[in-house]
Amino acid sequence: MKTSIVWFKTDLRLEDNEPLMKAIAQGEQVIPVYCFDDSHFETTVYGFKKTGNFRAQFLLESLEDLDKNLRKLGSGLVILRGKPEIEIPRIVNEYKVQKVFAKREVAFEEKQIEKLVQAELFKLRCELETFSTSTLYHAEDLPFSIKDIPDVFTNFRKKTEKDAVIRKPFDKPTEINSPEIPNMELPTLEDLGLVFSSIDSRAVIQFKGGETEAIHRLNHYFYETKSLSNYKETRNAMIGADYSSKFSAWLAMGCISPRFIYTEVKKYEKQFGANNSTYWLVFELLWRDFFRFMFKKHQTKFFLYSGIKTEKVNSKLLNEKFIFQWINGTTNSDFINANMLELKQTGFMSNRGRQNVASFFCNELNMDWRLGAAYFEESLIDYDVCSNWGNWAYLAGVGNDPRGHRYFNIEKQANDYDKNKSFRELWL
Repeated sequence: MKTSIVWFKTDLRLEDNEPLMKAIAQGEQVIPVYCFDDSHFETTVYGFKKTGNFRAQFLLESLEDLDKNLRKLGSGLVILRGKPEIEIPRIVNEYKVQKVFAKREVAFEEKQIEKLVQAELFKLRCELETFSTSTLYHAEDLPFSIKDIPDVFTNFRKKTEKDAVIRKPFDKPTEINSPEIPNMELPTLEDLGLVFSSIDSRAVIQFKGGETEAIHRLNHYFYETKSLSNYKETRNAMIGADYSSKFSAWLAMGCISPRFIYTEVKKYEKQFGANNSTYWLVFELLWRDFFRFMFKKHQTKFFLYSGIKTEKVNSKLLNEKFIFQWINGTTNSDFINANMLELKQTGFMSNRGRQNVASFFCNELNMDWRLGAAYFEESLIDYDVCSNWGNWAYLAGVGNDPRGHRYFNIEKQANDYDKNKSFRELWL
């Protein structure tokens, strides 16, 4: 009997999961696997962990939910631990697998691991087929080749919206034919070198991982509260559950897909009417796409001090005192401090907050922007490699900002977005 593997990564869902659907269609037996890659829990050259407590907890919850949903369909999740280029071939060998289906990566480190796995599978005469599962638009459907994608978002957006079509999402499978899969054994946070951190009760929402929760959140934001209709007006707020969609954590882990959200936006518009707000949510999903395609185009440049620009010379000093103050919310700015404490205690920060603390780090503290990006990598529950490093490079003036050096007047921002100091009073 033919057996295939679906290698889950940051696509922990059943709805709109092309690798899974293709495996079901092509192979008689499907084994879903997830590999805890040791490198994801190491400390980076910047001194921060690649995955912190909040996101690791969210990942464990997402895997629990995925396993539960797979078992309803006659399958389950096999958990591996170690280097994927060792563990995936090992299970391929064990089950005599002919094909592995997986999400296609775009960022450099993830791409390298994909290549290593592919090389090892080749030796076993096993094919690795990858699919684009993280974007609204497929790279193949864009009106330009990857090397010709405009580096300015507006130019990319206008032509893409005009000339490209968003594909229909894949339906959820109704059953999966799998060999008997033993009960899932997840590592604990302690096994991963982390500790449990409860999300502070002042958090905008209590994030919980998994596709089930992602769909709950969408139904709440769209249909229960109709908050989507006011998204453009409220998205710069800083307190409360519904000033923005908060989909980012589930999107980053792939518990929900951009195309699924887009399809639901279209349903919502039919029912309750389209306006600037309903469009703006799709606009934000397009920003996510843009950064993924930029990473595909520029590859490792987003991790250089000079980013995708060439003229910037690294002359910045490492000031540990400043970094400590920034991280712990003890700088001379109460607005920055409140945002940084929110991040430290919840793993989340508003978009407005992120722009301000990044600008402060680069401009006021005059620090190497990559240190800030690396701290976000550890801390954010919704960390996404392309969005995080793309946005930090943008704010540091070495990314896709056509205006070059973007400086935020922190006092003015605090006055504009926290006029009555309610956000600062909440966190300080």
